[in-house]
Amino acid sequence: MIAPLSPLARWGVLATAILALLFDGVELGLMPVASLSVSKSLLGAAYTPMLGGDWFARFTAALMLGAAVGGIVLGGLGDRIGRTRALGVSVLFYSIFAGLGAFVETQGQMLVLRFLVGLGVGGVWPNAVSLAVECWPDKSRPMVAGLMGAALNGGILLLSQVVRVWTLTPDSWRWLFQWGALPAALGLAALTVVPESPVWQSRRTGAISGANPASPQRIPVLRTLFSPPLLKTTLIGILIGSIPLVGAWSASKWMIPWADAVAGASAPGYKASAQGYWALGAVLGSFCGAQIAQSLGRRRAYAWMSLGSAVLTEVLFLGTRPLDPGFLPTVFAQGFVATLFFGWLPLYLPELFPTEVRAAGSGIAYNVGRFITAAGVLAAGGLFVALGGSYPRIGAACGVVYLLGIVAIRWAPDTTGRGLIHSKTSSPSTP
Repeated sequence: MIAPLSPLARWGVLATAILALLFDGVELGLMPVASLSVSKSLLGAAYTPMLGGDWFARFTAALMLGAAVGGIVLGGLGDRIGRTRALGVSVLFYSIFAGLGAFVETQGQMLVLRFLVGLGVGGVWPNAVSLAVECWPDKSRPMVAGLMGAALNGGILLLSQVVRVWTLTPDSWRWLFQWGALPAALGLAALTVVPESPVWQSRRTGAISGANPASPQRIPVLRTLFSPPLLKTTLIGILIGSIPLVGAWSASKWMIPWADAVAGASAPGYKASAQGYWALGAVLGSFCGAQIAQSLGRRRAYAWMSLGSAVLTEVLFLGTRPLDPGFLPTVFAQGFVATLFFGWLPLYLPELFPTEVRAAGSGIAYNVGRFITAAGVLAAGGLFVALGGSYPRIGAACGVVYLLGIVAIRWAPDTTGRGLIHSKTSSPSTP
């Protein structure tokens, strides 16, 4: 029997998970504010606004594709070698390859590096979430889930404030990628000093002793997740994890290059202000998402989040414009509502899967949506060109995807009031 962590160790685990997700958010927010400056610098005289928008879609798709692969591969690694070690590897991935972005000379090189950064970005989420929720009691999980959701968007907020002070231009952007390498120190700490999940250690001890014949050491994780009785659960998790991601990256993220295109010449810091307003709303929304799920119930909360996100995205792109008085308040409101999902997901997804496949299951449910998102962003890039380079038209068209959540959540199990499942055959723990 593995002893539970001390309160100090639990707080250390939570701090590590939060910081890993904070810097994850920095990576997610980096290209929306840097993309046009990078493209103007690397393309030189060949740059056009339409080409800049097309490259933004490509960079985003590369990151999403990498995150999808990383979430599956490194999420599965967390179930095999431990949450902390897989988390450390993931942080090192996004830190090292982000730092190398400071030395690129072509758009193609940056595209490859954004894919490699994505591997780490995708691996952090399932391992950080699984580590934290397994180290804290069930009654604390809404708070823990909210803090982790807020941390991810807190990274975007932090980045926006840095860029407001030191603005990005085609002549000055490489420093931001060098700054992105700093979290490597956190990755090394996770590998060496952060304590492991006692729940994972207990399951591993049972597997080694033969007490748990159904452990992932004996049955491949993917076969476990995509076979009965977990097949339906996995597919539902993928569906409800995909919709907010597709909405966020194929619709919401267009607001930043839109702000840059409209206001960049007269107000270079306006795009950072727009990202800051969105990120502030997102930090609050991500934290509140878990609390709303606890209050309204998992399914009802998701349905209301889907409706609200669709409405506010349409209002943002069709009802206002950068530099208008109402633009930044609307950006804040859309950021708040559309990111309620990202406090909801770290509370709900771990409840679907037993301990032996929790990181892999949560990672697949959350990150397979990034394959769809990558395809959606590339399609949106083509649609952007077809729509004549209109940012509001592409944002509004893609925002409709949120409405699918109202339908999808009807098939999802309601886990409200139950604890984590410790094995495929055991009952959930009680709150």
